[in-house]
Amino acid sequence: MKALRILAGPRALVHLRERGLRPGDVRAIPAAAGGPKGLALLPLDRYLFGHWLPQSTQTVHLLGASIGAWRMAVACLPDPDAGLALLAEDYITQSYPQEGGRMPTPATVSRVFRSGIESRLGSRAAEVLSHPRFRLHVFTSRGRGPLHRPGRLGMPLGWAAAFAANAVHRRALGACIERVVFSDPREPLPFALHDFRTRQVALSVGNLAPAVLASCSIPFVLDAVADLPGGPAGTYWDGGITDYHLHLPYAGMAEGLALYPHFLSQVVPGWLDKAWKGRHRATPALSNLVLLAPRAEWLRSLPGGKLPDRSDFKTYGQDHPRRQRDWRRALAESQRLADEFAQAVSGGRPVEAEPLP
Repeated sequence: MKALRILAGPRALVHLRERGLRPGDVRAIPAAAGGPKGLALLPLDRYLFGHWLPQSTQTVHLLGASIGAWRMAVACLPDPDAGLALLAEDYITQSYPQEGGRMPTPATVSRVFRSGIESRLGSRAAEVLSHPRFRLHVFTSRGRGPLHRPGRLGMPLGWAAAFAANAVHRRALGACIERVVFSDPREPLPFALHDFRTRQVALSVGNLAPAVLASCSIPFVLDAVADLPGGPAGTYWDGGITDYHLHLPYAGMAEGLALYPHFLSQVVPGWLDKAWKGRHRATPALSNLVLLAPRAEWLRSLPGGKLPDRSDFKTYGQDHPRRQRDWRRALAESQRLADEFAQAVSGGRPVEAEPLP
């Protein structure tokens, strides 16, 4: 494989080498935060949800933060292949008017995101939540202390406190931010969440679109979402703050594997943990995780030698046609990830994988 790496925790590694990987082996699919980086995973998503997983019958839990929550919600629609293709087009063609030559305000970005999520998911929430096999779990981050109802001064002070708390220990961040998971009420997550301060709330037709918007609301880039229906009162931000790459206790599942299409070979716990390299290592929680990630050599072949990311909005400025052209090329090249995965798992033969770093 020249584009795709397959990595696995110890238990998953044995499974792949002895029995290969079949659709019926998968019980959970995480989807990370990461903004435009998620575009590169959409061809793989389309193959998994539109072609591969329909060959099985078991319940599968879909866990998402930020763009990952949006991807997983769309995957629950009756035609996920078409829905994910439309998501790619919506994401590529998004643009934000600059005001006086400056970057768009959080209110402007939130307005664009809200419109997109409402138009594609708001009216179809009942379809998402009635999927016969998939159970959606949307991860958000709710402010506590000074971030519960932050004003103009409270925002920078509250986030400074959050950075300082997280530097001491990831669990200490719970004094400033708590994880709130909006879950399909038909079935709970297949493992307990004791790793971080957590609340769980039932997803409903009335809160699906607002929860996905909150999960995408990056502090200082989008406005926070206040008082999500059904959830505890307060201010909600991007689910990636608490769960950047969803480093969760998948090993606690009673059966099956977690299959993780990702854009990195490491699973970073929270957004504030990016600087703490010691927290990026695999742990026993990932023992049954199979991770699909792009190879560095393939990444260098993309426009700019990297995946699309949020910095592109600044790099390309108002030259939207050029950004869109390069993002479309990256999306087209990403089909190789899906093709190589399909070939690796065909015929049920053993799959050679690398240990998670």
